[in-house]
Amino acid sequence: MKVGMNLLLWTDQFDANTLAPICRSVKEMGFDGVELPLFAADVAEAERTGRLLDEIGLGRTAVTVRSPQDDPMSADEAVRRRGIDTMKGLLDCCEVAGVEVLVGPVYAALGQFSGKAPTADEWARAVESMHEIAEYARRKGVAISVEPLNRFEIYLLNTVQDAARFVTEVGVPGCGVLYDSFHANIEEKRVSEALAAGRTTINHVHISENDRSTPGAGAVDWEATFAGLKEIGYDGWLTIEAFGQALPALIPATKIWRRMYETEDQLARDGLAFIHRKWGGA
Repeated sequence: MKVGMNLLLWTDQFDANTLAPICRSVKEMGFDGVELPLFAADVAEAERTGRLLDEIGLGRTAVTVRSPQDDPMSADEAVRRRGIDTMKGLLDCCEVAGVEVLVGPVYAALGQFSGKAPTADEWARAVESMHEIAEYARRKGVAISVEPLNRFEIYLLNTVQDAARFVTEVGVPGCGVLYDSFHANIEEKRVSEALAAGRTTINHVHISENDRSTPGAGAVDWEATFAGLKEIGYDGWLTIEAFGQALPALIPATKIWRRMYETEDQLARDGLAFIHRKWGGA
């Protein structure tokens, strides 16, 4: 088990100069790695970032999202192709930066709704797009972790069971499911059953409190979460994902309207200590 820190608590920039002081601080705190914000392809910057993280001694994953302009589920073939090609460009960056897993709701546009439940055609288009993306990722040596989100953010995949069926249909080794405790707290009836449903497919975990602040300071059922992860034999990254007000551009998406912790660094330190304590006692 390795503990990571999602850098969106501090920055949405993917460049070595911006990331250097943050990553050095995260390393000093005792984290094993970082989750990089990866929203635009820049292979040269990815190479620089990879060298930086090698020098600091941090492992790395990366997170991204898709938009209505590059939606892999779109009925518009040109939009779908843009989504697939965008993902391939990001995977090129992951390869040269040494990223192990690219995670997120990469199968459909974030925040775009039809006003209806997902259709069989939408499901089929998303599976077809993700199959091509996952095959490309496999050739690059990068895993994909498909993230089900709550119903207020996306409508194709909302539960682990949905996502497990989806990646099974995609059928490419290395394409798995991201379990996020924030979204599960909204959508899953029982944590233990959700984790059991993803027993063979979960390949990444976000440790995220119900209010997106310090893990352990809210209402998520952490006893069931850590016990359930051990029960299914999970041994990958446990990555803290928290949001605050340091990035005004993210506030409309994260809906964080008030400050819920002392400082970003304190949140990270307290979250890390909480994970080590609960994992050891689970």
